[in-house]
Amino acid sequence: MTTLVHGTDTLTRDALTVLQPGFVGTTAPDWLLRRIGEGLSSVGLFGRNIVSPEQLTALTAQLRAERDDVLVAIDEEGGDVTRLEVKQGSSFPGNYALGSVDDVELTRAVARELGRRLAACGVDLNWAPSADVNSNAENPVIGVRSFGPDPDLVARHTVAYVDGLQGVGVAACTKHFPGHGDTNVDSHDALPRIDVDLATLHTRELVPFRAAVAAGTKAVMSAHILLSALDPHRPATLSPQILTGLLRQELGFEGLIVTDGMEMQAVAATYGIERGSVLAIAAGADAICVGGGLCDEDTVLQLRDALVTAVRTGELPEERLADAAARVRALAAWTQAHRARGAESVSGAAVQEGTAPGTDIGLVAARRALKVTRGKQPYTPVSSAPYVASFTPVANFAVGDETPWGIAAELERLLPGTETGSYADSSVDALLAAAGERRIVAVVRDAHRHAWMIEALDALVAARPDTVVVEMGLNEAEPRGALHIATHGAARVCGRAAAEAVVGTGA
Repeated sequence: MTTLVHGTDTLTRDALTVLQPGFVGTTAPDWLLRRIGEGLSSVGLFGRNIVSPEQLTALTAQLRAERDDVLVAIDEEGGDVTRLEVKQGSSFPGNYALGSVDDVELTRAVARELGRRLAACGVDLNWAPSADVNSNAENPVIGVRSFGPDPDLVARHTVAYVDGLQGVGVAACTKHFPGHGDTNVDSHDALPRIDVDLATLHTRELVPFRAAVAAGTKAVMSAHILLSALDPHRPATLSPQILTGLLRQELGFEGLIVTDGMEMQAVAATYGIERGSVLAIAAGADAICVGGGLCDEDTVLQLRDALVTAVRTGELPEERLADAAARVRALAAWTQAHRARGAESVSGAAVQEGTAPGTDIGLVAARRALKVTRGKQPYTPVSSAPYVASFTPVANFAVGDETPWGIAAELERLLPGTETGSYADSSVDALLAAAGERRIVAVVRDAHRHAWMIEALDALVAARPDTVVVEMGLNEAEPRGALHIATHGAARVCGRAAAEAVVGTGA
């Protein structure tokens, strides 16, 4: 794929080219601009870098003033994992909501509108969608980020999502290869294992990835998980058998292979980020994602120097690093061409409430995703300011704790005077005292994973049978309450749709 050019300058530029680092601030620091001038080809954005669409547009313009073909990447799944709207909650429902509707045209439309919004702000690589088959309901990190537990459903919606994003010039990065769904450990914290046979992997985990590759996904993100049937020694991100043998050779993927965050403990705790990055490139990865936690110049220089040293000592073939850098540049050229073609169509486009330009597709999708179950008694809609009790689990790292969730703000908009409180144990005495005579709306997230939450709900409904229960995570627990509303995700628009159902104005 590449013509190898020897020389220190070329080697150093290639080492910078394969890095996708983050940084702190809402404008680009001088060190980042300097490294872009020296060969850094990609920058990753996180919630800490974004205040508004206008600020984000100015930031990406600042980066491209230094180098026009720089790749600007973001982790914008919509739903629970949002960086564009980290302080407000997403205008788009996530994968679980879309999978529950199971309308691929709706999924394509949502992804397209999200892609337009990203493109209008100058972002051209999205570390999404999640193609994980959430076959383990106890999974602490995937959950509502997956389209669901059925491989074929996940496959068709993954394809629709890839089509939607790439149709407006934003490269999709399908993740987390070869599948993070059947785990009960978060790879941010430790190394998960999947100990199933090859037949199961091929008929479950790999189905959506095969479909995404066939659909032309421009990038695939590796998972920091150990699949013993494929490689009993190294996690997928560091495994030649998985990245080169399976993804490249067997599945025929020719695009960019991006690692998940190298500072995650599943890799960093055992290998360290420097050796982990060398092993990842040697295994077949093309781009090193780092910056969710480590986001300074020293990290970039350490990884650059580790790669250069590995080539010089013979641990990493120079041809492999050059090939990886060439794939980064090829994707940058694709996105640059799409930006040039799409400049007129996205320039000046306004981002409207609820979604990207000119449509309320995000809210439409959230409303369609609701599943409402009525109790045994006739339901009387809430007509005066209620008390919202949020049962709050610890947020996983990917979602973070900055992004608001729930329905209190949306109920306050419909019923001024709504009050709210947060609870983290099974006792409901304080809750009942705080609520007084007001109707209670209990909001939970993955109640099936938290015994204390189920105990609290049962006690609450026993004391107050007219309680409304809103589940904003996986809809696995038995419905409870006078009205049980499953939103299939905690995006802001999901909260709005649920609030409408609570007061009886939902579509």
